[in-house]
Formats: sequence, C-alpha cells, structure tokens
Amino acid sequence: MADRSAAPDHVLFDLDGTLIDSIPLILESFRYTLRTHLGATPSDDVLIDGIGTPLRAQLYRYCPDTALVETMFHTYRAHNMEHHDTLLRAFPAVNVAIARLAEAGVPMGVVTSKSRDAALRGLAVTGLARYFEVVVTLEDTARHKPDPEPVHFGLSRMGGAAARAVYVGDSTHDLHAGRAAGARTGAVAWGPFPRADLVACRPDWFFETPDEMVAAFTAFTPET
Repeated sequence: MADRSAAPDHVLFDLDGTLIDSIPLILESFRYTLRTHLGATPSDDVLIDGIGTPLRAQLYRYCPDTALVETMFHTYRAHNMEHHDTLLRAFPAVNVAIARLAEAGVPMGVVTSKSRDAALRGLAVTGLARYFEVVVTLEDTARHKPDPEPVHFGLSRMGGAAARAVYVGDSTHDLHAGRAAGARTGAVAWGPFPRADLVACRPDWFFETPDEMVAAFTAFTPET
C-alpha cells in the first residue's frame, strides 16, 4: 500500500466494475451477441478478461471478419441499451464513498473505454454523474486502455500532474494504463477480475472496501 504522505491531488476512476455494477449487463450483452452471430459463447472468465478495453477490440477476439464485427457491435449496443436500466446496478457502498470524497473536496474524474452515451447513462442511472469534473470516454482519444493516453487526457483536462494522481480500477488494463501514465494505481476487490492478477500488477493501493478509498484519499484534507 502507498504511504499516507503520498495522498493524491486528483483521483481518476474506471467505470465498469469499479464505480458501477454493470458486469451482469455486459456479460449478458456479450452472450446474446455471440450466440446470435457465432452460435456459441466462451466462458465468463474469457469474456471478463477483455472488459475495460473498447468493445470492437473485444469482439475481434472472437471474430476476425471486420464486417461481421461491425454487425456484432450494433447488436451488442442495441441489446445493452435495451436492458441497461434493468440490469445495471449501483454499488451502494461505492456511492457513499464517492459522496464522502466529494464532500472532502477531492477532485475526481472518470476514464472509461465505453462510448460517451453509455458512460453518461450509467453514471446518471446510479446517481454518480454530479460528482465528476471530467468523464473521458472512447471518443476522446485515439488510443485506449491499457495505453496511458486516456489517463493523460483526463489529467490534462483536470489540470493535474500524473505524479500526484491515482487511477483506480478493477482490471489489469486499468492498472497498466495508470502506471504507464506515471500515476499511482489503486485496485478494487469488488470487480470481476481475479485478485491474483491485480496483485501481480503491484498497485500502490489495494482496496478491499470503498471505505478504504475514503481513508486513503482524504488523509490530508482539512476535515482530518
């Protein structure tokens, strides 16, 4: 775990599996899409491995045909949006933690590989939208996680320096992106990625609970 004296000036968060409980929605959308177009689906472990990277990149893992991937992309999106508000849930403890960080004056942003409309809808449905200064989505950068460009872009919009920032996520893609950007990284235990894979990335913080994020990121705010 990082030292308390290194509490960050800016905190960026991944979205799916970190801030919002969207994994059941994502998995069901993939299952439906792959069954429809390929007649079969891989295991959930295989599907989960790509979460956090752009949708088209994930679909190319299962089909090399560009035209079919584009069709699959639109099938996924339609199914995902149709069932979005039914299957997507908040992490109640995360919502409480984010509200506490906002009250403490911690500058926060979101960096996700989702499209803007889907990301903003997820934040709105879960009641989190008002807490973030910046939301970086698929459309904002040419390269995507695990490339550091989205993290750099988010920090540039917030006026933050990577050395004094942290990127928090539930996947290895998040941790690689944050570290490559020069930021510190925080892994969360409530996402779908195997703990051993996250630990292997050597994050600066490993959060078992959202309360631990609040403790780490408000260590030197005026409230303490």
